[in-house]
Amino acid sequence: MSSAWDLFAIVERGGLVMWPLLGVSVLSVAITLERTWFWWSLHSQRETQRYRKLLKAFRNGDRTRAEECLEQPGGVYDQLARRLLEDGPDDAIALEAVEDLRTQTERFTGLLSTIVTATPMLGILGTVSGIIQSFELLGGTRALVDPRDVSAGIGEALITTAGGLIVALATLFPYMIFRAQADRALGRFEAIVSAAKQGLGPTRNWSVRK
Repeated sequence: MSSAWDLFAIVERGGLVMWPLLGVSVLSVAITLERTWFWWSLHSQRETQRYRKLLKAFRNGDRTRAEECLEQPGGVYDQLARRLLEDGPDDAIALEAVEDLRTQTERFTGLLSTIVTATPMLGILGTVSGIIQSFELLGGTRALVDPRDVSAGIGEALITTAGGLIVALATLFPYMIFRAQADRALGRFEAIVSAAKQGLGPTRNWSVRK
């Protein structure tokens, strides 16, 4: 409980800019948790094994085995494979399906990038605000009685600078990891499409297991 009070005390010392930083930090944590669960579910060992079985079925032209590998509603790989099974591995169909699924793999990526860019700027804004406050006290006509009045502005400047950098750095590393996972997913999309073209093309007969 005391740690929570300490946090709010720091936010209050940082001035008004710290409140948007606090809100953005909560948003960043929520997105990071959601994306972590998404990628962990999609690229777990079990899902990777199922993905390899799907590729093998596609390469062998085994429609029945490929359908058995799919789950309902399934992840993005299941959705792409199901679309190729239903409509065929045509280039136009594959491209359309991949573009539709990229919205899921790149979800919140732009928002995380914005947080990484904007939070240091918010910190700088708080820095400027705190310095202005201190200089107004030093250059004002009123006699300065308590030096702590000046240190409050300096403290606001330092706190907001540190807050902006902390939020940016804490968001940057998950953002880079999620970008790498999205690139990995795109590579798997290409592998699924290539396997489907190899085994399920228009000149290849579909095999059905007994």
